[in-house]
Amino acid sequence: MATTQADKWKMKKWFTVYAPKLFNEAQICEMPGNDDSAVIGRNIKVGLNTLTKNQAHAYTNATLKVTDVNGEAAHTKLVMLEELYSYVRSLVRRYKSIATLVKPVTTKDNVNMVAKMLVVTHGRVTHSKITGLRAETGDFVAGYFAANDADSVINAILEGKMQAELASKLRHITPVSKVEVRKLEVK
Repeated sequence: MATTQADKWKMKKWFTVYAPKLFNEAQICEMPGNDDSAVIGRNIKVGLNTLTKNQAHAYTNATLKVTDVNGEAAHTKLVMLEELYSYVRSLVRRYKSIATLVKPVTTKDNVNMVAKMLVVTHGRVTHSKITGLRAETGDFVAGYFAANDADSVINAILEGKMQAELASKLRHITPVSKVEVRKLEVK
């Protein structure tokens, strides 16, 4: 019986997995599979800092899904960006308030996404201000995604441009210390 299992393992092919064009099609890893159809549809979770070579992204994971295989090269697409729970927990401290929002959005090129936002204030604020933060965040996110295509939205999130723009829009309600995209799911 042990020889049959060893033979099955030896018969597997190794596929090289590449990141999407958004991340310059960098080589991520290698994975075994019996054939092409066994590899398609697999999810790979990788640290975003390994894809972007930026240590500021050390607290974010990217989930990639294998979409097609050419020979022994497996190509992927971005499925999710997610910040680590420990990082989110470090932002939410005593004497601060948070406003969270889950917003399904559609980009200019008709890509459906779900943006899960987190807004952290400098100090404690009233419930009415949290409601105002949540409402303005929802309006801004829906407008921003509708005005841009998927790749430019993801680039803006990675560079922090969208978060900085949103933080400046929210400052008239209350001082904001941090605006984060806690999770971005691409449907």
